[in-house]
Amino acid sequence: MNKKIALILAGLVMPVMAWASGTSVHLDHANINLKDKASLQHGAQLYMNYCSGCHATGFQRYNRVAVDLGIKEELMQTNLMFVKDAKIGDLMNNNMTASDGKKWFGQTPPDLTLVARVRGVDWLYTYLRGFYKDDSRPFGVNNTVFPEVGMPHVLQELQGVQVKTEDGELELVKAGKLSEEAYDESVRDLVNFLAYSGEPVRLEREAIGVKVLIFLVVFFFLAYLLKKEYWKDVH
Repeated sequence: MNKKIALILAGLVMPVMAWASGTSVHLDHANINLKDKASLQHGAQLYMNYCSGCHATGFQRYNRVAVDLGIKEELMQTNLMFVKDAKIGDLMNNNMTASDGKKWFGQTPPDLTLVARVRGVDWLYTYLRGFYKDDSRPFGVNNTVFPEVGMPHVLQELQGVQVKTEDGELELVKAGKLSEEAYDESVRDLVNFLAYSGEPVRLEREAIGVKVLIFLVVFFFLAYLLKKEYWKDVH
């Protein structure tokens, strides 16, 4: 299927999918900031190093991300492009084939370009902090937001190992490379990048929207004065 058509269809079904993916679990507020370039750059770094091996963001291009996030193309090519023979203008796919993904994980890992729009940033933020040890699962972990999750905790070396207590709370029993506060901030940066991926023109769209509203207010005022002048002698 043509990727443009797939993107349009994804946009049409997103409201339904978002409703279907709802959860009764409390979601923590992600508090992302799409204007924070440093956060977006760090989020891109985390995504490419920890997520892109399995998940593509196939509706984005490397050069567009580099320009939007203020990353030099040379730096992008050297540190954030891991697909063999990839060029700066290519779509951000990965080396995993659909058949290999299905064989290893039970199903092909989904493309994450639109995941923030489908799931919501709060869902993603809580999900990425909600992994806990569960030896009954294939990868040894489960998740409070997504029970019976079918993927490993790829950020475990950063967060550490959590267990679920009898009262349902998560408790860190083995520290990772980052403190709890630093890990939460890193997850926020990663979610920020995924939110940008879902709608790269969001800030531009919102800025144009404000200008359009201002124009409509001014136009309405001028139209009202014109109407009043035109009809002043009509009885």
